Amino acid sequence: MIKTLLRHVGRYWKAAMLTPTFIMLEVVLDVLIPYVTAWLIDRGITAGNLSEVYRYGGLMLVMAFLSLAMGILAGRFSSYAGSGFAANLRNAMYRNIQRFAFSDIDKYSTAGLVTRMTTDVSNVQNAFQMILRITVRAPFSLLLSIIMCFVISGQMSVIFLVASVLLAIVLVLIIRKVSSIFAQVFQQYDVLNRTVQENVNAIRVVKAFVREDHEKEKFGAAARGLYNLYVKAESLMALNNPVMNMVVYGCIIAISWFGAQFIVGGQLTTGQLTSLFSYVMSILMSLMMLSMIFVQITMSAASGRRIAEVLNEVPDIVNPENADTDIPDGRIDFDHVSFAYKGGSGEYALHNIDLHIASGQTVGVIGGTGSGKSSLITLVSRLYDVSRGRVAVGGKDVRTLDLTTLRHAVSVVLQQNMLFSGTVLENLRWGNATATLDECREACRIACADEFIETMPQGYDSTIEQGGTNLSGGQRQRLCIARALLKKPRVLVLDDSTSACDNATDARIRQALRGQMPGVTKLIIAQRVSSIKDCDSIVVLDGGRLSGCGTHSELLATNDIYREICALQDEDGADFDKPDSGKEVKS
Repeated sequence: MIKTLLRHVGRYWKAAMLTPTFIMLEVVLDVLIPYVTAWLIDRGITAGNLSEVYRYGGLMLVMAFLSLAMGILAGRFSSYAGSGFAANLRNAMYRNIQRFAFSDIDKYSTAGLVTRMTTDVSNVQNAFQMILRITVRAPFSLLLSIIMCFVISGQMSVIFLVASVLLAIVLVLIIRKVSSIFAQVFQQYDVLNRTVQENVNAIRVVKAFVREDHEKEKFGAAARGLYNLYVKAESLMALNNPVMNMVVYGCIIAISWFGAQFIVGGQLTTGQLTSLFSYVMSILMSLMMLSMIFVQITMSAASGRRIAEVLNEVPDIVNPENADTDIPDGRIDFDHVSFAYKGGSGEYALHNIDLHIASGQTVGVIGGTGSGKSSLITLVSRLYDVSRGRVAVGGKDVRTLDLTTLRHAVSVVLQQNMLFSGTVLENLRWGNATATLDECREACRIACADEFIETMPQGYDSTIEQGGTNLSGGQRQRLCIARALLKKPRVLVLDDSTSACDNATDARIRQALRGQMPGVTKLIIAQRVSSIKDCDSIVVLDGGRLSGCGTHSELLATNDIYREICALQDEDGADFDKPDSGKEVKS
């Protein structure tokens, strides 16, 4: 974990190394000041020598200013290194997440990834800065202070050693208890973030079903869980202060008692006793800082492990060596394909699919909920890899093709339409960053999106809110189709992409696609038979298996499932897959 994280310090190594250098110089000066104070008291004030007072007073002033300068420089460099380190970690995590396959995304919850990139990175940043400063300062100050104590009085130094051992034992006990609690804290952060994210994303559903109170209770439960864990951890950590105070006051009493006797016996001067008081405070404060460091590092270790998991995650789908960048046409072959989702139930979503689609064909896909329609089309652009068999595009196994080339050639409009905050034109150019305005207008005309874009206040420069919330479901679908068309693909996959459009608009889109894109292979997943009945071929899926394949008339004559779907929709116009139609389809 540590090696993984430190690899991302990058160009901030210089600042990271300068910070402890300045800290050590600051500590040396801080430790020497009490020693010079003893000279000032013994050789100046006690002796009544004003010149010595000025001399040592001036020296202390210079040392104090130099110590201040070292502290400022150390603080500046540690902030620079810590902030840079955190930025590098976030960038590295984000880059790796962009390489994730869908199966990798499934492994980590969205809320979990957000927590890792925010809370966890902040914890590691704080720990890194603390290591650069306090982890260097505390032990170095502790060591030098003990050395100076032995230089002044070896006998009195035994008091510090006893106090140090006592504090160390208490710290070890506290840290062992607290470390396991903080591991649970960050898991609870994931739960809290997931609750917030789900509520915000589905706020319209929440309000429509009047479930605000339920959501409040769910959030309250997550917040209480986090609260209870923090109270438990902080209660243990709070033991530091009373133990620290007990040891400090005990040391002061012991030094005062034995120091007075040593002064009377001539073994110690007043100035040296004053210095010892300063050093005992320095030693015990160093121990206190070490306890804070251990707690922070313990807390950050859990965050560090979570970050390292994301950084070390090897995507399930990567570009092959010597990847093929040539896709001659849009033919698609499923050669005895079986597929199961990684981390799922282990059951196959698709079973032995053997299907061959010629280039330029329009193929409809229909079936009940869970029949494997969406699973089938995600394999074409290699969003997932097959478990068995082979998927080929242009006659070539997709696992041998360059991913960028493949995903430019296979344009997918997924079931969940996603638009981004920005203008209409900016969203369209996700499909082709260099597309001209005329090309965007043509794609929108084919997708029947031009009719509502032209009525918007600023046309193609109109603003789309995050997620496209200022557009209707049908408008979002048509924009997503236009965006996919701008890629000028060899294969166009529409995953129930006109479900929110009325029948007339759906028909116009299908007609435009047939007329304007005759050479492009089109896979259309639909719930309405009307959306696919004119396709060159229709694939019927049932329980992840290929139930039938043929034209509309052929399937009516040979396939019971397809015939029943048509009968249901002819009878009451219901969309297949919708349970509220009051009828069930045999599987």
